[in-house]
Amino acid sequence: MRLRGQHPTVESLSTRQKALEVNLDQRRYGTFAEIGAGQEVVRWFFRVGGASGTIAKSMSAYDMKVSDAIYGRASRYVCRERLESMLDYEHKLNIDRLRESRGDTTAFFAFADTVSARNYHGTNHCHGWMGIKFQAHPRDDDSQIIIHVRMLDDDAALQQEALGIVGVNLVYGATMLNHEPELLVDSLLDGLTTSRIEIDMIEFSGIGFRHVDNRLMSLKLVELGLSGAAMFAANGEVLQPSEYFYRKAILVERGSFRPVCNVNLDMLRSANEKFSAQPNVKGKEIAPVMEITMNNLKAEGQIDLRDFLARADVIAACGMPVLISDYFQYYRLAAYLNGLTKESIAIVMGAASMKDLFDEQYYTGLQGGVLESFGRLFKNDLKVFCYPLQNQQTGELETSDNLEIKPEIQQLYNYLRDRGDIVALDNYDPNSLGIFSRDVLKRIRNGDETWQSMVPPAVAEVIKSKSYFEYEPS
Repeated sequence: MRLRGQHPTVESLSTRQKALEVNLDQRRYGTFAEIGAGQEVVRWFFRVGGASGTIAKSMSAYDMKVSDAIYGRASRYVCRERLESMLDYEHKLNIDRLRESRGDTTAFFAFADTVSARNYHGTNHCHGWMGIKFQAHPRDDDSQIIIHVRMLDDDAALQQEALGIVGVNLVYGATMLNHEPELLVDSLLDGLTTSRIEIDMIEFSGIGFRHVDNRLMSLKLVELGLSGAAMFAANGEVLQPSEYFYRKAILVERGSFRPVCNVNLDMLRSANEKFSAQPNVKGKEIAPVMEITMNNLKAEGQIDLRDFLARADVIAACGMPVLISDYFQYYRLAAYLNGLTKESIAIVMGAASMKDLFDEQYYTGLQGGVLESFGRLFKNDLKVFCYPLQNQQTGELETSDNLEIKPEIQQLYNYLRDRGDIVALDNYDPNSLGIFSRDVLKRIRNGDETWQSMVPPAVAEVIKSKSYFEYEPS
């Protein structure tokens, strides 16, 4: 749990101070449109005083049919599509109505949210979409920030309270901190803790953020502890994980991807073949994803942003989405993924990683130790596909069938394997077995051009064109 509200470069303001400062800024004028969970954000601006100079209109189309009539039909009531239609509609309305009379002195904005707070029976997924479309200066082109929040309080009133605070932080950040997007991100949970709210997606767009790389902002969410994971597509578009994985089976490959090698793609291919043949997966859509942990990104100390972008770009060259997570232990990753889909989940790893998975030193923090960790990991019929490791000296293959595990947990391993939770991949490409990313990285740095045959052609092109991983043209 991380307590928010302290910044190294700016004095932290209370929620009340932020709302009042926005109200007293004579340039700001706009609309608040909130669906679900009450008028929690705009209430702050009404309550602190001076709202008449800021609020053009406040509304809530609480009934879905009324909302459809105003903003058009959407696939779901609480979704990004609905939020964007609200922002577009309300912002355009303000500009069309008021640009002539006050456009030279007013920077217009539209704030919107669509939220599902805890229902009476406590059976729903408590989350929401929130955003602001705004002019940084009068007559400026539009800028926009969209976030997705997960509300973690057990009480609906507390969820609504937290939602109001996040909304004020977003409005204040957009109007006062838009020139410092990293500081803006860091301020979003001021006055809250991550035990109450998580922000697992943020996207900056428009004229004011034309130089912002949303992949770095996704990384920032996880680095700051605002979320345990964040995700973006191969084209750099930010993804909201629960929407992306909705009704899909998930196949994850964890790695450093410095760089993506032929063996990484072969691991996914061979695991996908086996996974898709499982009775509860057959005929269903599988979403493969490459995951990088914060532990891996911080392996050499602080995060190197260029190194991170290099990894993101080579993964993108393979057409794969990227998941950044703070879930070093696999059972924590499994719990996270189980919250995103009701379909099956699989993890593919090499034999060396399988050994680490059964290393008891990683589970000393659990009361039940290794037994508890595997109870959590394989809880919902999760499958682990094991890719063989070839001994570089002897040429022998180490597979999940002959893996040497510590004697004291060998029986546990045998049980999981015999039950089908651990599956050996025998459909591998022999030509990929001798490829190791650390060897490829060494060859790139030493100017040994043989590395190019060990990675997909698109990856080689990206590395050469951007001089990633210390590549220097010969």
